[in-house]
Amino acid sequence: MVDSLRQKGLRQKMVNALRQKGVADERVLSAMLRVPRHLFLDSAFDKLAYTDEAVPIGAGQTLSHPSTVATQTQLLQPKVGEKILEIGTGSGYQAAVLCALGVELYSIERQQLLFEKTKQTLSSMGFRPSLIFGDGFEGLPKHAPFAKIIVTCGASETPVNLLKQLAVGGRMVIPMGSGNSLRMCTIDRLSETEFKQTKHGNCDFVPMIKGVKSS
Repeated sequence: MVDSLRQKGLRQKMVNALRQKGVADERVLSAMLRVPRHLFLDSAFDKLAYTDEAVPIGAGQTLSHPSTVATQTQLLQPKVGEKILEIGTGSGYQAAVLCALGVELYSIERQQLLFEKTKQTLSSMGFRPSLIFGDGFEGLPKHAPFAKIIVTCGASETPVNLLKQLAVGGRMVIPMGSGNSLRMCTIDRLSETEFKQTKHGNCDFVPMIKGVKSS
């Protein structure tokens, strides 16, 4: 898998642009500088790899804008060694960024074809999160509680099962709403029964869908 000097240079420009757009967490920017985004895309989209655009990855899914990945990761505030659950592995790019930040990552993907492809991609790059083919709405109760949960698809309602798997003191980052009215939200678990939800900026994601799609 080739990561040329040209691609490294384009990645540096991407990170510089993210910094200018207000991404202030240097740990997040450093992780994104280390992860070759172009390797998660078909070569036909190589010219878009380091632009701030969402790119199709097949199965009706997209690789999010770099600014979206940076924003979600910054809001998540991941710490080294934390056990984190990702809902929607997709291309694996967000998972790779989290792995580069040193977390213990579990990631669920509902599309089997995408799951198999992404598993191979991440492994070939030396990233080995725990990848699961399954229904993101159900989470992973046997591995709970999680210090953090990140959802990379738009939810029309709060996934109660996921809230139950969030540790007290933990945080979930999740796009909430419907259609073109999605807002990035953080949900902090204050106690066994108390949660605090904060709305951030508008965002654009494919919808969160229950169940799995086998090949």
